[in-house]
Amino acid sequence: MPDRLLLVTEKPSSARRIAEALDEGGRPETRRAGDVTYYLAARCGNELVVVSALGHLYTLVQRGEGWTYPVYDTAWVPVTQAGKGHGKAGAHIRAIRSLAEGAQGFVSACDYDMEGSLIAYNVLRYAVGEHSLPRAGRMRYSTLTREDLNRSWEARSRALDYPVIAAGKARHEVDWLFGINLSRALTLAVRNASGLSRTLSVGRVQGPTLGFVKAREDEICSFVPVPYWRAHAETEIDGERYPLEYSEPRLERETNAKELARACRGQVGRVTGVHEETDRRPPPPPFNLGDLQREAYRVHKLSPSATLATAEKLYLGAYISYPRTSSQRLPSSIDIKDILGKLSRSPTYAAYAEKLLSRKTPRPRQGKKDDPAHPAIHPTGASPRRLGDPESKVYDLAVRRFMACLAGPLVTERARADVDVNGHLFFLRGSLIRERGWLEYYPYVKEGERRFPKLAVGSSVPVTKLSTGRAYTKPPQRLNASSLLGLMESVDIGTKATRTEIIDTLSKRGYTEGQSIRITDLGYGVVETLERHCPDILSVGLTRGLESDLEAIQTGGVEVERVLEKAQETLGPILARFRENEDRIGEEIAGTLRGAARKEGYLGSCPSCGAGDITLGRNSKTGAVYASCSNRACGQSYGLPQKNRFYSTGKSCAECGAPVIKMYFHRKPLELCVNPECPSKGGRRDG
Repeated sequence: MPDRLLLVTEKPSSARRIAEALDEGGRPETRRAGDVTYYLAARCGNELVVVSALGHLYTLVQRGEGWTYPVYDTAWVPVTQAGKGHGKAGAHIRAIRSLAEGAQGFVSACDYDMEGSLIAYNVLRYAVGEHSLPRAGRMRYSTLTREDLNRSWEARSRALDYPVIAAGKARHEVDWLFGINLSRALTLAVRNASGLSRTLSVGRVQGPTLGFVKAREDEICSFVPVPYWRAHAETEIDGERYPLEYSEPRLERETNAKELARACRGQVGRVTGVHEETDRRPPPPPFNLGDLQREAYRVHKLSPSATLATAEKLYLGAYISYPRTSSQRLPSSIDIKDILGKLSRSPTYAAYAEKLLSRKTPRPRQGKKDDPAHPAIHPTGASPRRLGDPESKVYDLAVRRFMACLAGPLVTERARADVDVNGHLFFLRGSLIRERGWLEYYPYVKEGERRFPKLAVGSSVPVTKLSTGRAYTKPPQRLNASSLLGLMESVDIGTKATRTEIIDTLSKRGYTEGQSIRITDLGYGVVETLERHCPDILSVGLTRGLESDLEAIQTGGVEVERVLEKAQETLGPILARFRENEDRIGEEIAGTLRGAARKEGYLGSCPSCGAGDITLGRNSKTGAVYASCSNRACGQSYGLPQKNRFYSTGKSCAECGAPVIKMYFHRKPLELCVNPECPSKGGRRDG
């Protein structure tokens, strides 16, 4: 009698691809269980029922009632019970429970990582029942191609990947314990001290990450520019101009710069040495997720979260391999020639792929980082159809980086002449690309060339131009999403899957703003208050230690129970100290919130009474936005256009003295007086 096997996938699109790949005819039946689509595939006489879990269907909640802290007792419940998740989550749970009836076996076919393993485990344990776990196996794949999925099916394990599940479960529980308790403590402190109802959050990774942004802001604000002087010189040889580089990039004193100018301007130098070398720069390794996110930001200004979302779309389309990987290595099991053969059918990449195929054995340049679950990101060779703008950009990066890692080195001839000018040393440099190597395949790296004249020791080099100028040292640049992501990676906090979420959360909470990340007054106040009263919340060392413990679960180096106990032992004293300082913490952050609200809503001085400020307000019943005087005795107020965001310009109307605000009308900036009865009757448009 044929077996009925239930396969649980992570997303609906992957359910369809897996069913099509495993069905012997390649055309599985599409059916419905209520509102949920599932697939019936036939293979070796067995019936495969493939259904999606639609992501996490179960989440953590506290046991018992009350919105307080500390809370350590948790339970896994359907996301619908916790008021979270997609609206179809309940329908998927019911469908999976129904489809599991009569099944002789179960297979976790979710993405192979901690999240995917935990999703399938929770579905089988809670939706189907504990009895399903001993009869469950695991598929492991890195691409959604037909070939990879069939190999994965044939090589599937007969048991679930329990170490990975345990690590994923522990990470969720540890993050929940820190996030819920610390966020509640912060929110309640402000509410109890001031009555302000504002949801604030902080967690074991969020705290240190916000601390990085605040530390950079401190560096920028405390920076004092220091003057220095630079020399710019030129020579002319055989009618061609060449820059001369002074051996000291910075001159500390103006007198040094003037002395250099007097000694060298209009003089003739002599070549004292000529140095030539061949520089062979090896190709870059293939991308892991962090590398791809940083490169997409550098080249296309795509945020890390946008790059990850785009890469996941390409993965679900079977165009690239699984993107959530730390690996910079391509194992021998990947058929590189087959991928290049498929790419050779693409008009965009054909010439490059064919050139690589003409080499005997294209071997990839391997990076140092590895990942036991997945290889580096690489194309599958499948031809994309109708890619949008971000998808085409990320796909092109992945394909070209893959081809580049298979190419030869970039060979550059470099030359340098040492030129003595009246006792001062200058350099004349030149470079010439001899072999473009991997640069031919990866045009996103610019390698300039510089002419170099024929020179020998003793050759004359006239100084035809020399100028000196004052410059100032510059403060460090603000972090952006890419550099902040790299900083988190360098200190090993968060995971490849959660770092972008943390960065986005800081912005959503109002702690940071802008592409060039600036910490807001609220973010600065939160960090400053925690530094004074509860610094462990911001500790990188504490977070890194917990990360090490969580990683050790997967390798069997530590028991889950011990990690959870240690997390509670670490969190307990932090919360106790927070409780001791709760009043001061609440008062300080409440003061920051009030100041930020005043700053955000302030438009200008009141022209009627001169004593109050015109600030933005909102009608609690209708939601209408208006501007009014803070001096209650005045009573001046102005109606404003609705469904617009307003910005203070710091200007007053020349006609009536009321504040002038800026808003955007059809994406064009518009400045207007807030007084609807102003003789100027509105405003003027900029740009």
